[in-house]
Amino acid sequence: MILLSTSSGKRTSPLLVVEDSNEDFEVLQRFLKRSSMTVPIQRCVNGEQALAFLYRTGSYRDQDYMSRPVLIVLDLNLPGTDGREVLRRIKQDDNLKTIPVIVFTTSSNPKDIEECYQYGANSYIVKPIDFAQLKRDIQVLVDYWFEVAVLPDQPKN
Repeated sequence: MILLSTSSGKRTSPLLVVEDSNEDFEVLQRFLKRSSMTVPIQRCVNGEQALAFLYRTGSYRDQDYMSRPVLIVLDLNLPGTDGREVLRRIKQDDNLKTIPVIVFTTSSNPKDIEECYQYGANSYIVKPIDFAQLKRDIQVLVDYWFEVAVLPDQPKN
């Protein structure tokens, strides 16, 4: 887990980033480090790892100190269990469905967009090719979800 801190020193629940591309993750991480929020980031590189993290199974079984994510940024095109299936499972689980899920993907296919919203995605962002636009999109994502939106409290497990 990567902890991004700010002058306020306030720690928030983690942001779960499910992204198999090292380049895309590094860009997202770089922009998040520049934000004014304290955001611990947990990265999973495939759907199986993300589900293990969320359900505290496998290598995450003994990591009780980690709270559930406050927000999930999810790529669709993952090896193995893809992002669509991860989204479907999250939004069908009474213990996880209140976690906002932002689909952040290269797919602009209308079928993918429709399917993700039907599964319960809270937002769908197509990764722009233009670096300046990508920077703006990530800044808007951070500003909205961590400074404007009111997120649900963590359940007492």
